[in-house]
Amino acid sequence: MYAIFEDGSRQYRAEAGALIVIDHREIEVGATLELTKVLLVSKDGAVTIGQPLVAGAKIVAEVVDFPRTKTITQKFRRRKASKRLRGHTQPYVRVRVKEIVG
Repeated sequence: MYAIFEDGSRQYRAEAGALIVIDHREIEVGATLELTKVLLVSKDGAVTIGQPLVAGAKIVAEVVDFPRTKTITQKFRRRKASKRLRGHTQPYVRVRVKEIVG
């Protein structure tokens, strides 16, 4: 069984027990998170596609940790001896999918 859900203008594929990295939000480690924007649910070969969302479907997940990744932007102009290097550290939330309801 798997589901496709939307979070922060991105779509993710979720299966029970899978680890998924989603956008940062204010929540504690170990807290339960319900994702309700489910677009598709596949259960035992039967596929349910939402119009735009599947009614009554949700994904229950547990917050595992908060990884951070470095994002670097580099602008370079050839033959001008000019370059600019900037970046930031992007926070995320890593969740473990407990179950898919729907």
